[in-house]
Amino acid sequence: MIAENEILAAKILIVDDQHANILLLQQLLDDAGFTGVTATTEPQQVCELHRDNGYDLILLDLQMPEMDGFQVIEALKTNSADSYLPVIVLTAQPGHKLRALLAGAKDFIAKPFDLVEVRTRIRNMLEVRLLYRKLEVYNQSLERLVEQRTAQLRESEARFRSLTELASDWYWEQDEAGAFTKVSGPVLEMLGIRVEPFADEPAADSGSDSGWDEAERAIFRAKIEAREPFLDFVFSRRNADGTFRRFQVSGEPMFSHDCRLIGYRGIGVELTGKR
Repeated sequence: MIAENEILAAKILIVDDQHANILLLQQLLDDAGFTGVTATTEPQQVCELHRDNGYDLILLDLQMPEMDGFQVIEALKTNSADSYLPVIVLTAQPGHKLRALLAGAKDFIAKPFDLVEVRTRIRNMLEVRLLYRKLEVYNQSLERLVEQRTAQLRESEARFRSLTELASDWYWEQDEAGAFTKVSGPVLEMLGIRVEPFADEPAADSGSDSGWDEAERAIFRAKIEAREPFLDFVFSRRNADGTFRRFQVSGEPMFSHDCRLIGYRGIGVELTGKR
């Protein structure tokens, strides 16, 4: 809800080439307790005045010389800072009402003025306008909060990756298409994508004599390709002397803050010789 003092403090601009109409509307608004009322007889000044003051409501006469109210409405639309056109048109022509609403005006007041109708339409319009402004402020605040939380998540993610890499023997990441973007350790060799020897071993190929357990490798590859999370999957490799080296691998999909899959990552440690 909009508080009474907020409505009465709203900034209102009266635009009419007839001083008598301006005086009548000013008196009406003063009597109702409004404190932010200004007026002009120069329609050419309306856009600049609105840019400078950000009116909550513009009472706009349609029939004016040199620049009529319809031209003023079109000019106001060029103010990109205000997506809501806060205009009530003043007209004695019934045919102008629909045209003005189609042009972008939010309401109309018929001439000659019915003072009760004028007060009611102005008050209703201001309640809508001020609620709209509060919604804009809330949305901007929400956007800033999302940006802050996103930045915090990115910092947290960076710390997580650093700690994960330090605590693991190897680490890998893939993008959403499955391409490897970061690799350390024998992950690709395990998958049969690339074969590289360990520092203390001769080179091996990706076939059945590479030493890797092919059944385990097939399961490992399937989990990654399916983007499935898995924990502590044990992998083994037979050395040339018949002994075995054992590895433990975990993986998980990665998502953006809007829950879109953006890739996959995993870690691994060698279990051989560890208790």
